[in-house]
Amino acid sequence: MKQFENKVAVITGAASGFGKAFAAYGATLGMKLVLADIQQDALDATVSELKSRGTEVIGVRTDVSLAHEVQALADITMSTFGTVNLLFNNAGVGAGGFVWENTEKDWEWVLGVNLNSVIHGVRIFTPLMLDAAARDAAYEAHIVNTASMSGLVNAPTMGVYNVSKHAVVSLSETLYHDLGLVTDQVHCSVLCPYFVPTGFNQSRRNRPASLANAQTPTRSQQVAQAMSDKAVTSARISADEIAQQTYQAVREGDFYIYSHPEAMDPVKQRFEQLLARRNPGDPFAGHPELRRNLARAVRG
Repeated sequence: MKQFENKVAVITGAASGFGKAFAAYGATLGMKLVLADIQQDALDATVSELKSRGTEVIGVRTDVSLAHEVQALADITMSTFGTVNLLFNNAGVGAGGFVWENTEKDWEWVLGVNLNSVIHGVRIFTPLMLDAAARDAAYEAHIVNTASMSGLVNAPTMGVYNVSKHAVVSLSETLYHDLGLVTDQVHCSVLCPYFVPTGFNQSRRNRPASLANAQTPTRSQQVAQAMSDKAVTSARISADEIAQQTYQAVREGDFYIYSHPEAMDPVKQRFEQLLARRNPGDPFAGHPELRRNLARAVRG
């Protein structure tokens, strides 16, 4: 997708973090925006801010874990702008702790937002894009699915999140191959960011009451939250930088988008272990003190 001006972008999780950065950068390129988020006040503020800059933008409160609400988002997009060119399946949440300590509600919440929302987005918006491509040889479209470095490696105490993001990478790679069989006009990418100061570590603020846990977080869950807080708040690459990288990747037709190329060594090591049929290696091999500290913390 080479041209962005006057094209229509749909962005989920658009009121904060990567989503808000995607929206802001899209606005500088002259795009028309449809912003979706579950947090109404933050969504309204983002829409108001972009409108004040002259951007043509609408906001649609959306629980992306629910298929009928994603369908409504698509319907509003089409009735308002008549087309969609760029889809960011971006909404995401996090939960940690030992995998056997994650509750059914933890799994339902994280998989609902991180995975089911991408499934809904792909299932509902891709046919709209393919239909537009069939009718217009000049039409271009692109889908960006936000995964994570956690979709390529498996750090301890992040199991439920790891599972959701590995699934997004798999879905995205399959989508890439499937699209290649039927069109040259619709493409896709998967974004695998490392830690970025987006406020993602506080995603529990939007956890539905119906999926809240009654019990106190376990020690491993508390430790995982503390680790996430530290990693996210101390990160140095901004969401705005990631947005610029992502739009450039869309322009160039790149599938894999990495925010921190220097963090790819663990990915290389993981695949070397797979090929050699070795047991999973120690993710803290280069920093044994981190493993000792983590083990000490979760054991109390």
